[in-house]
Amino acid sequence: MVGIENSRLFAALPAEERRRLRQDSQERHYASGQVIFREGDPGDGLYLLKTGAVEISGLLSGARRQILSRLGPGEVFGEMAVIEDAPRSATALALEPSVVDFIPRPALLGAVERSPALALSLLREISARLRDFDRQYLREVLQAERLAIVGRFARSIIHDLKNPLAIIGLAAEMVNLPNASVEARQRAVGNIRAQIERISDMIGEIIEFTQGAQPALVLAATDYVQFAREVLEELRPDAELKRVSLQFDATPAAVPVRLHPKRLRRVFHNLVHNATDAMQGGGVIRVRLQLKPTEVVTEVEDTGPGIPPEILGQLFEPFVTHGKAEGTGLGLSICRRVIEEHGGWIAARNLPDRGAVFSFGLPRSQPEAGR
Repeated sequence: MVGIENSRLFAALPAEERRRLRQDSQERHYASGQVIFREGDPGDGLYLLKTGAVEISGLLSGARRQILSRLGPGEVFGEMAVIEDAPRSATALALEPSVVDFIPRPALLGAVERSPALALSLLREISARLRDFDRQYLREVLQAERLAIVGRFARSIIHDLKNPLAIIGLAAEMVNLPNASVEARQRAVGNIRAQIERISDMIGEIIEFTQGAQPALVLAATDYVQFAREVLEELRPDAELKRVSLQFDATPAAVPVRLHPKRLRRVFHNLVHNATDAMQGGGVIRVRLQLKPTEVVTEVEDTGPGIPPEILGQLFEPFVTHGKAEGTGLGLSICRRVIEEHGGWIAARNLPDRGAVFSFGLPRSQPEAGR
């Protein structure tokens, strides 16, 4: 049994002071499950647990009660309200039959005034308790954030899967139409295959994003104009489903760029899908290419409502949403990573009247020496 005489908190007190506190204290007994004090009760004294076990809990948010700590013999509790002369901010519950020494507030404060060593010891106790509470609170916050991230990931994946699944459904209906031509069925089968590949790419991108840094990409010299035209043709059926006109303005000349086709295709998919999502009633997406001496700049402009100013500066950070009810903004973060892997840059801005423009630059391939 741990009492005032052999408690760690009062070890620095002279024997006479410990005897005086013992005379002023009251021994109290609590049954298992009995509340010792509740939130809002007056901070009328300090408790020293002699035998048994006590649980300290508090209401962290709403009506949800969170366990803050569990105490054993020799530990004190209730000290915060005593020092502050404020109501209790937590509830103490006996987990098993327990015996405590209750030291009234006037007696404790008198001992503190007479003994600087007790003041220091009490300060250390409070500091240690606050650190324990901080650790517990951080664990709760991190756990809640993990659950929120999982939920946001799930919503983002479901949102991104809706479009290709809709196209697969329409194409499957076309294949089964008794009067469909051979060419129409072949196009439908091609659409199904393209959307299955798109779903596979999306899942791969999410897995790759969560794995962190990846090996350097192997880039191959490619006609960027032809590449962009083919990708936009893949995206056109999806855009038309949402009453969006997809336009492509490009120079007829070939523009060589070293790129990774599968990775860069994801950038076009993300930017075009974000634009179509932002235009719920339909609209126009214009994709333009601008040739500069050392790079080619691609602009994806829409006629939507524009980017909210409060998120414009952090648009390419993970989980920042733009222009859609679902999704986490993970797609734009992936876009930035892919463009940077290609040695380029990406940015976004609002137009003066209406709509948003996403721009990214990619280095143009330089002619090889001797050619």
